[in-house]
Amino acid sequence: MSTIVEVAKRAGVSVGTVSNALRGTARVSQELRERVAAAIRDLEYYPGRISDEVKIKQTCMLGLILPDITNPFFPEIMRGAEDRAFERGYLLVTANTDEQLDREQQIVSALRSRRVDGILLAGASGKNTHHIRAAIQAGIVFVCLDRMTAGIKTDGVLLDNVHGGQSCVRHLIGQDYREIAIITGPLQLQSAKERYQGYQAALREAGIKLAPALVFEGDYRKESGHLLGRKLARMRRRPEAVFVCNGVMALGVLQAFEELGLRSPEEIAVATVDDLPGDSLLHPKVTTLVQPSYEIGSRAAALLMDRVEGKLTGAPQVIRIASTLRAGELEPKHAAILASNPSKARN
Repeated sequence: MSTIVEVAKRAGVSVGTVSNALRGTARVSQELRERVAAAIRDLEYYPGRISDEVKIKQTCMLGLILPDITNPFFPEIMRGAEDRAFERGYLLVTANTDEQLDREQQIVSALRSRRVDGILLAGASGKNTHHIRAAIQAGIVFVCLDRMTAGIKTDGVLLDNVHGGQSCVRHLIGQDYREIAIITGPLQLQSAKERYQGYQAALREAGIKLAPALVFEGDYRKESGHLLGRKLARMRRRPEAVFVCNGVMALGVLQAFEELGLRSPEEIAVATVDDLPGDSLLHPKVTTLVQPSYEIGSRAAALLMDRVEGKLTGAPQVIRIASTLRAGELEPKHAAILASNPSKARN
């Protein structure tokens, strides 16, 4: 890790000038400030960082980094984490990356410079984990939420995504649907890969061959659900049902179906992960996998604080939490066909 002496050398100034530029305690020209700032960025110097040599008092401050605060799944995680943190005298600072890795790097840097005791992280997709490794080396504790960060060994609190995806698709199969499409999340994310694995497992269990033409990759955003929903609805051989891997995309899919005059489940059944806003009233026929997001946040915060306080030691723990299937008012496929074309009842 870099030192203030190395920063001064890189910027071509004295240690005192670096200190003054950081503290704002003396007149330092704009040019020198910019040189100091550039050297700090280049060397990844963190003023007042935690180090092995200096024992710094606990700040009782935690960070929470979320990938998309507009996704209804994540605010409940925040509430659970915040409630548990306040119970134990910690302040929780929340930031949103918008699924952008460079933004995540900046947020980790800012939290690190403010000497947070630990960070709850639902990481953005991307292979660069240097910022996380550096923060861990500096003494900051991490607990992953919803998705583990590849190559980083930390505690985590995750959903049982494989079982959840499998139970959703199994329910559709139980209603006599056989041609079932899937709209996944970005497959570089652990949660998306696991839900896809659950889809595959349910098909295998029922002896249904996987059809690559029925696999669509989305990005967990409503816009991608809308785009792929329109594409799916316009297929020459449209599937009988679709499993959408998060609720935000499912809203986009349902919007697309409505725009194209496609009825659900009469013409295509829908199952999804996550509650839909007002789904019990507006979308009673959509099967949803209800995720205990508040519990995820609460348990992850408790795990993080136990690590920070030394109450928990040893190898990292990964806790899997089960979801609950809430079956929509789906009719069996043959009933849906008759509802959409009553004349077939007479054949």
